Amino acid sequence: MNGVPAEVSAAQIDALLPQTQCTRCGYAGCAPYAAAIAARQADIDRCPPGGRATIQALAHLLDMEPRPLNPAYGVEKPPQVAFIDEMRCIGCAKCLPPCPVDAIVGAAKYLHSVLTERCTGCELCVAPCPVDCIEMRPAPAQAANDAALNRRRFAAHTARLALRNEERLRQIAAQKALAPRSTAGSR
Repeated sequence: MNGVPAEVSAAQIDALLPQTQCTRCGYAGCAPYAAAIAARQADIDRCPPGGRATIQALAHLLDMEPRPLNPAYGVEKPPQVAFIDEMRCIGCAKCLPPCPVDAIVGAAKYLHSVLTERCTGCELCVAPCPVDCIEMRPAPAQAANDAALNRRRFAAHTARLALRNEERLRQIAAQKALAPRSTAGSR
C-alpha cells in the first residue's frame, strides 16, 4: 500500500468519494473508508460506485499511481436506483433500516416506495427483502448522484437513529425508575 501524504486529511479524501454509503469497500460508509485511506489502512481501489473516476481523483490527491478497481469489492456500473415491485411488496419494512439516506418511504404492513431522487444505489435494501420485490434499475436523469447532498442525508439519517436510540434509553430508564423494587427475603 502506498503512503498517504501527511498533509492529506480524511475529510479531503471523503470529499472525493461518491457518498453512496454502500459499504462495499468493507467499511461502514464513505467517511470510515476515507479515514482508513488516510491512516494507510486501506487502498484507493475499493469503491465500485466511484469507479475509475474516483480512483483517479484519489490517486491525484494522494500523489499515487491510479490502479484498477479491485474486483473483490465489486464492479463499476452505471448509476442505479432501487425499484420496489408494488405487486409483490408485503410491507414487512425490512428495507427501511438499511437505507442510509432514508430514500424508502412506507410503514410496516403498508406498501413501500423508493424516492428515486434520493436513492444512492447502495443496494443495501435488496438483501433484507424476504420476497425479492426490490431490484436495481438504471438511474433516471433526475437521480443524478450529488455527493454533498448524499452526505447531508446520511448525516441526518445517522442523527435521527442516534436520537431515537437516546429516546429509547430514556424510556427504559424511566420505566426502571418506576418499577417496584423487590426486597430481599420478601415473598
